[in-house]
Amino acid sequence: MFVDQAKIYVRSGHGGAGALSFRHERGVIRGGPDGGNGGHGGDVVVVALPKVATLIALRYRQHQYAGNGEPGQGRNRSGHGGAHCIIEVPVGTVVRNEETGAVIADLAEPEARVVVAHGGRGGKGNAHFKSATFRTPRFSQPGEEGEELTLRLDLKLLADVGLVGLPNAGKSTLLSRISHAEPKIADYPFTTLQPQLGVVELDTTRDFVVADIPGLIEGASEGAGLGHRFLRHVERTATLLFLLDAGPWADPDAATALTILEGELAAHATELTTKPRLVVANKLDLVEGGALPAALVAACAARSVPLFPLSCATGAGLAPLLEALWEQVARHRQGVAAGAATPPAQPPAATLDDGQTGS
Repeated sequence: MFVDQAKIYVRSGHGGAGALSFRHERGVIRGGPDGGNGGHGGDVVVVALPKVATLIALRYRQHQYAGNGEPGQGRNRSGHGGAHCIIEVPVGTVVRNEETGAVIADLAEPEARVVVAHGGRGGKGNAHFKSATFRTPRFSQPGEEGEELTLRLDLKLLADVGLVGLPNAGKSTLLSRISHAEPKIADYPFTTLQPQLGVVELDTTRDFVVADIPGLIEGASEGAGLGHRFLRHVERTATLLFLLDAGPWADPDAATALTILEGELAAHATELTTKPRLVVANKLDLVEGGALPAALVAACAARSVPLFPLSCATGAGLAPLLEALWEQVARHRQGVAAGAATPPAQPPAATLDDGQTGS
């Protein structure tokens, strides 16, 4: 089961109290203070690990506690520190304060970690306060209390290409053709109920990850359908791939579908409007002559967005599409390596095997 959101309550450990103690031994008159310090409380730490795929474990363990520090003892014995609470999450998890909504950390790298609640400091024993002029301190410090808060964890999948489209546009079929992913494929809307990842391997040195999210419908950004729950999974991608049904029975038509998708992405996050993108007209094997819809050609030309004709059923048009995707992914990776993710240049349009050209 894929779970990409969780809300948990965390509390760090309380510090142990310092000891109030004096040395008592046979033959020792007026032994000095020997109260040890209390141990520090344990921290609550969130760490991103590649071995963790979803947040499902935290759905059933919604309360996380670190250990308390032990109190100090006589003979200058300090208490043991409390055990840290380590919360393992998938790479790509965003940690937020549920009450304020503030982002505490974005754990986008393997082994990235953040202390979300610091343990309380242990109190000082009375031996700590002894001095040349103050030989018999009769007090010690209590330990500090730990911190507590409620966290919201949001997983954003790490993928290079975000595959978006209306229900039944052929996204799962495309993912199964270009990768080893095995998504559920059927001839009805909302076949895909959770995000799917697939690794595309062009050759031994070129590969990238494609994320397929459930189909969007108009109003998704306001809660309609299923896709709105998963829109955040395309926020980290290098490029977006709009897959449109350009078949003769498409409803809505491909040009209208493009407008709907762009509107929903913009309503979810304005930064998505500046991401590089490709538009793919699918199901052209059902169109006589494989002709592209004139309205879609005009819409893409007006946006200066390349249009790729495709048939997921036959595989026609796949090769130029994958090369164009790799070009954008490679440019993005080069930009990230250089310290600034330079937006990839838009590639030229492609042609179907029969010579049909998109613009």
